[in-house]
Amino acid sequence: MASLGLDKIKRVFDIIKFNGGILKSLRTIYRTDELKMGTLVGTDKFGNKYYENKMHFYSRNRWVDYTEAVNLDYDGSQVPPEWHRWLHYMTDDPPTVKKPVDHKWIMDHTPNLSGTKKAYMPYPTTKPKIQAWVPPKQ
Repeated sequence: MASLGLDKIKRVFDIIKFNGGILKSLRTIYRTDELKMGTLVGTDKFGNKYYENKMHFYSRNRWVDYTEAVNLDYDGSQVPPEWHRWLHYMTDDPPTVKKPVDHKWIMDHTPNLSGTKKAYMPYPTTKPKIQAWVPPKQ
């Protein structure tokens, strides 16, 4: 079977089935530029799903599928620190197996909001050196 390449065709159909059919696979390709198949390891509090597939190369076998609530506006800052550790091979145990340390002084994770309407904009507390010209009212 492997000599004819039928195993590759079967793998393509398995990946399409894993991603929810042809239409959902096309949507996944539109959002992420690739189709993958793996074992669901866990989900974080934001709805991101984390997968692993041991058949891929090391450093390419763990990935995150961002929640559809962010549509195409996803970035790496939306991954919480405990999942970041697992994605970057700092630990072999995902947060679903080994719970992260929880102290009352640790703040909740927030993504980087730069470039959005919710970005932090400081306001000046000193008088500006140059006064803007205001045209006279007629």
